[in-house]
Parts: sequence; structure tokens; C-alpha cells
Amino acid sequence: MKALYRYMLRSFIGPMALTLLIALFILLMQFLWKYIDDMVGKGLSWFVIIKFMIWVTLYLIPLALPMAILLASIMTFGNLAENYELVAMKSSGLSLTRIIAPLATVAVLITIGAFLFSNYALPIVNLKTDALIWDIQNTKPSLSLKPDIFYSGLNGYSIRIGTKDPDQETMHNILIYDHTDNLGNIKVYLANTAKMKMSSDQRTMILTLNDGNSYEERVEDNNPQKSNHPMMLNNFKQLTIYFDLSSFRFSRTKEDLFKSDYQMMDMRQLTHSADSLKGQLAINKDRFSYQIKTGFLSLQTFPGPKTLPVRYGGVQDKMVLFDAATNNVRNVKELIDQSSSQFAQDHFSILDRELQWQRTLTFPFACLLLFFIGAPLGAIIRKGGLGMPVVVAALFFVLYYILSIVGVKSAREDIMSVFIGSWLPAFVLVPISVFLTYKASVDSAIFERDAYLNFSKKVSKFFTTGKWRTA
Repeated sequence: MKALYRYMLRSFIGPMALTLLIALFILLMQFLWKYIDDMVGKGLSWFVIIKFMIWVTLYLIPLALPMAILLASIMTFGNLAENYELVAMKSSGLSLTRIIAPLATVAVLITIGAFLFSNYALPIVNLKTDALIWDIQNTKPSLSLKPDIFYSGLNGYSIRIGTKDPDQETMHNILIYDHTDNLGNIKVYLANTAKMKMSSDQRTMILTLNDGNSYEERVEDNNPQKSNHPMMLNNFKQLTIYFDLSSFRFSRTKEDLFKSDYQMMDMRQLTHSADSLKGQLAINKDRFSYQIKTGFLSLQTFPGPKTLPVRYGGVQDKMVLFDAATNNVRNVKELIDQSSSQFAQDHFSILDRELQWQRTLTFPFACLLLFFIGAPLGAIIRKGGLGMPVVVAALFFVLYYILSIVGVKSAREDIMSVFIGSWLPAFVLVPISVFLTYKASVDSAIFERDAYLNFSKKVSKFFTTGKWRTA
């Protein structure tokens, strides 16, 4: 029995590792493709790029792990059924529950590990990943000149080039506006060709202009508002301009700026943060209620038309009272609009924390749930490898993912409660898992074409023989 269990464990762990790597690779390539424009031309070191890929890989585990477990369980039991090994086990007196037991134990251990990762490690991974992405996106490019487009990324200069050679260093028809004096376009450089290189310390960009002219307006007394200024023209064979790139270099952002985000919190911190927001929201609502009552009471202090004394009888005095009441109503309306917007924002912040708290539990549970869908499903379809199992696994995973999105969005829009919205995939897929397990235990053939052909023949025969008329 131990040898059988070891054999099944080897049969499961291999496909599990393979499918997890494949899923992570596909998701990582998709993620990199999304941010490729933010990374190209930034002058990032290989260390930063590799670090970025490692954090992103860890960031994608909650999406890749359930898919890997589902596919690996289908492949494992599909291979066992296809090679009639599952039939041999059942003929020796082993039930499907006992056959699944060793792999179910592994699935439970993976679920526990997934919970620990989700609660303790994932907030750190989210913090590191988001901070690194923010840093990369806000790193200015050092070499981003494109033909016929003005580039103003270099402080104090605006540069346009005509064409650029394949070596990415030689350029033609260069136009440069020098704004370093903050006096407008008083300095202009034109050159037929130019050579652009980085200094050895990567802190300076050296632009060498060849065969060109420079134009400079001589602004007297620092008064650029005068209509006429003397122009100085210089012809040059070669002119070198140095651009300081020290402010463009990659620098890490303080991660404390991101720690207040709900995705960077564990369950204990999420609970504390949600309770604090609820308490603050209750205080704000009480304050709003008091302000509204005060505003309406102030409206009631204005005398009505029947109670106006003689000295208020003039039309001018009535207009003053009317304008004062109108302004008071307008102020109350603005208070209501502003408070409603703030209350909605606070409400969504609370929902985000509650949904994140539930997500910490639903992710590991999804690993266990999809295993108990994949194991009986593989025994039913009786196909191993990466053919039919991949198709079936993709369908079920898409169903799970769609239900997750629908549940979360419905919870954020108050269509469902946070609990029901977060666990909507479980409510739908648990009955399917029980049904598939039952069908696998009784050797159902619900995925075999012959079973449906035989059923259709029986139905056709039933109607053609006319037995339904005498029934």
C-alpha cells in the first residue's frame, strides 16, 4: 500500500510542478508585456530586472497555484484511468475515496501553505511589487528620442531629431531649444548630424553636434518683453553639450508610502483597519446629522410672511430674508453632496478591506476545491497528458475566475454581502465537486460519446415503436 501511495504521489507532484511553472511563465510573460513600455529605455540594471521578475512571480502565485492543482489532478487521475490502473485499484477492493486520500492529504498541506503565504507573505510581496513598479514607471528615460517628436524629458531642453541610425547613437537633422535660462526660446541649435553617448559613470549624456548653427537672442536687462533683440549667430563644425542625468537614475521609493494600502495588510491588520474606518464613519455620520439639523433649525428661525412685523413689511426686507434662506439651503445642499461622496468613499474602503480579508481565505480554499473537482474529473474523462485535461481544466478555471469577479464586483456594489460575494465560486463549485465525485465513484461515463449515442438510440426507439402512447 505504501508503494502504491508513493507511486501516486510521484505521479501527482511531477505534473503539479510542471503545470505551476508553465502557468507562472505564461502569466509572467503577460505581465511583462503589459509593463514593457515602462521598462524599455529606463537604464535599469540586470539586478533590478531580475528582482522585478522574482517579485512578480511571487505576486502571481495566487492566480497560478489553483490552476496548477486543477490541471495536475486531472492529468494524474486521467493517466491512471487511461492506463486502467484505476480499474486495477478498484478491483483490488480500494474505493475511490481511499485512492484519493494520499493526494487529498497533499492538497490539504498545500492549502495550509497557501493560507500562510496569503496571510503573511503575500502582503510583503504586494508591497515590494507595487513599490518597484511605481519606481520603474516614474524613472525618466535617458535615451528616448524618437524621430519628428519633441522630447522634453531633459530638464531645460526640448529636442527633435529627423532620423536615427540603427546604432541608436547617430542622428540627423537635430533641432534643440535651450530653456535653461528660463527666458523662452532664446537659444536654438541646428545641426546636420549628431552623436549621442553616455559617459562611463552613466551620469552624463554627451551630445556632439556636427556642422550646424546656433542662434541666441541677446536679452538686455533680463527683459524678454521687448519686441526687438539683437541676434547672435554662430557657425560651428563641432559643438558638445553635456546633459546631467543624475536626477534620472533609478532610485527606490520609500515603501512606507504603500504600507497603508489594504493589499499590504494581513488579516489582523485588515480587521483593525476596517474597524477603525467603521468607527470614524459612524462619528462622521453623527457630525453630519448634527450639522444638517443645525442648518434646518437655522432655516426655521426666519420669520414667515404671516409673522413679519411692520418693520419687515417692505419688499426690500423680504428679499433680504429670501436671499439669506436661499444661501442657507445652498450651503446645506453642498454639505449633503460632499458628505455623501465622502461616506461612499469610506464605505468602499471598508468593503475593500473586508473583501481582502475574505480573499485571504478563499485563495487557499480554491486550491482544495479545485483538487476535488480535478481528481474525479480525471477519473471520468480517462485521458492523461496535456490534451483534453488542459481544455477541461481551462473551462473550469475560467468558470471559477468569472464567478470570483462577479462576486467581488457584486459585493462592492452592495448587490451581495461581502461573505456571499467572496464565496460565490465555492457555492457554485462545491455541488459540482460532489456530483463529479459521486459519478466517478460509480464509474459514470458522462464524458464518453457512446453513452450519449446509446441514450439517443433508446429515446428514438421509444418514440418510433409507439410505446409512449400506451404508457
